[in-house]
Amino acid sequence: MATLFRWLASIWGILYIVALGLFLVGNFGLFGTQSGPLAGVLLVPLGLPWNWLVDVFPEPAWPWLAAATPALNVAILYLAAKVFDTR
Repeated sequence: MATLFRWLASIWGILYIVALGLFLVGNFGLFGTQSGPLAGVLLVPLGLPWNWLVDVFPEPAWPWLAAATPALNVAILYLAAKVFDTR
């Protein structure tokens, strides 16, 4: 079971890094791309359910908090791997 959680945490972490990179490129218009409001659309499903709580904070912090919420899921999967590790 710990191996499954370790694999899930690794896959989720890789997806998070890719989506965060695309968010930064799309948000700041790096590499000649146009910035737009849909830059963080890939981060939303990775951060569920925590990104539903982002609107409690001030509005200027919303994009950055929404970008950080997938890290909570990675941390939870990593901690689950530690809990189920029987070595």
